[in-house]
Amino acid sequence: MTVEAPADAGHPAPVPTLDDPDWWRSAVIYQIYPRSFADGNGDGTGDLAGVRSRLGYLKALGVDAIWFTPWYASPLADGGYDVSDYREIHPDFGTLAEAELLIQEALALGIRTIIDVVPNHISAQHRWFQDALAAGPGSPERERFWFVDSETLPTRWVSPFAGETWTRETLPDGTPGQWYLHLFTPEQPDLNWNHPDVRREHEDILRFWFDRGVAGVRIDSAALLIKDPELGEVPENPGPGEHPTQDRDELHEVYRSWRAVADSYPGTRVLVGEIWLPEIDRFVKYLRPDEMHTAFNFDFLARPWDAHELRESIDMTLAAHAPVGAPSTWVLSNHDVTRPVTRYGRDDSSFAFLKKRFGTPTDLALGTRRARAAALLTAALPGSLYIYQGDELGLPEAEDIPLAALQDPMHFRSGGVDPGRDGCRVPLPWSGTREPFGFSSPHAPHRPWLPQPRQWALYTVEAEEQDPGSMLNLYKRALEFRKVDDALGDGPFAWLDLGPDALAFRRGDDFISVTAFGAPVALPPHREVILTSSELVDAGDGVAQLPTDSTAWLRPQH
Repeated sequence: MTVEAPADAGHPAPVPTLDDPDWWRSAVIYQIYPRSFADGNGDGTGDLAGVRSRLGYLKALGVDAIWFTPWYASPLADGGYDVSDYREIHPDFGTLAEAELLIQEALALGIRTIIDVVPNHISAQHRWFQDALAAGPGSPERERFWFVDSETLPTRWVSPFAGETWTRETLPDGTPGQWYLHLFTPEQPDLNWNHPDVRREHEDILRFWFDRGVAGVRIDSAALLIKDPELGEVPENPGPGEHPTQDRDELHEVYRSWRAVADSYPGTRVLVGEIWLPEIDRFVKYLRPDEMHTAFNFDFLARPWDAHELRESIDMTLAAHAPVGAPSTWVLSNHDVTRPVTRYGRDDSSFAFLKKRFGTPTDLALGTRRARAAALLTAALPGSLYIYQGDELGLPEAEDIPLAALQDPMHFRSGGVDPGRDGCRVPLPWSGTREPFGFSSPHAPHRPWLPQPRQWALYTVEAEEQDPGSMLNLYKRALEFRKVDDALGDGPFAWLDLGPDALAFRRGDDFISVTAFGAPVALPPHREVILTSSELVDAGDGVAQLPTDSTAWLRPQH
């Protein structure tokens, strides 16, 4: 495959301008799942010391920002998304002082930090919920949550994690008390966003972290905060804003207040929403100029590897974002989603939580080929790019984790039929030929918190850095070129017609991306091949052909 240096590689990439107000519009953002990135103290769990030791790797990779999934104090009933204290770091990860130091050390390398906030719920161990349980029915403490008196389940709402959404407390005398709402696990009680304490507390949390230099906030389950106060059931076909727990119109008032907090700080402090909505017109309402800056584009992530499907998603995404002036985001996976190398090798290469099952076959060679092509395709689209840790190594989903080692509540709440999300959360392999593969010191007293597959010796950073054709070096070349070519990132986009088996588009006047799907594609006239995900084929008469499941970046002929 072609891995020539970019044409401008003789000139150093520009140092990020940290006061650039539009940095987020074209940024490459790398997602860190702290438990699994790097272990600095040898206890088997990733930590901030480990991240600090690998900041040079992230700088060399070419990212503009890092997004941390929750690093706060938490019982870890749901991987940290059950927060017990937003102003403290989980002791497994380090201390608040270390977090402050990491933010500044990363910034010195031109890398901003984005944190995760989980406003829909808190941990059942959070002081507020413990106070509510102790105070009893009718107390002001319980008004911050959804406590209900009922002899039966208050609603038939279904959890995204499967199962019921209400748990009944047991009073000190052993009798049943009130029910409380938890859209996720019982260890994650939902907050009542009609209560002023809840709104005020979250605005204070934003200020707490903005004061410490974070550049943005990713908002978990951002469309779920507001509930129908009448606790109505879900209609068979809910209209816009009619769902009792999703995308209610009152939500926009919340995010307008958050935007006002963000805008009160110097520079641009971005709000990034996790918004799973099928209605694109509802989705983009969250991106109006006085609400969020961007939101994750889950439609693109969930589509199968198919030219028509992906073009439809790209068209829909760009058309929806245009009226509000927000850039699109492009992402192939995250800490919840089956890794692309595995997903793209399946007969059904789309993604949906309800489809995950043990034993689904995959062709890893095919999936890897498609994941390489997808990496270049997404890096060339207009807007910002998100990379989940390990995707730049081409890591497959770990599907042979012993049942006794699984920890994800999605597995248990499915009755054991869903393998859950642990397979994409296995600690990264950095070096060596056996576990812990440099994730911890080889002499560390503890094994990684999830077991690493033995075959991951092939995927270590050390091994891939030495292989010019590796996935890691493909990502490095792509991100290096993206930094020096003004056409990439946010900006103009125009389709080219190379037939139904290709997605081809122009960025600016001097860049073309071509992706081949069902059949090889003859490349359009060009004066230079910048980068390809697979080796080109000579089709004769001097015509270069792009093989199936491949992407090429070109300089067109003028």
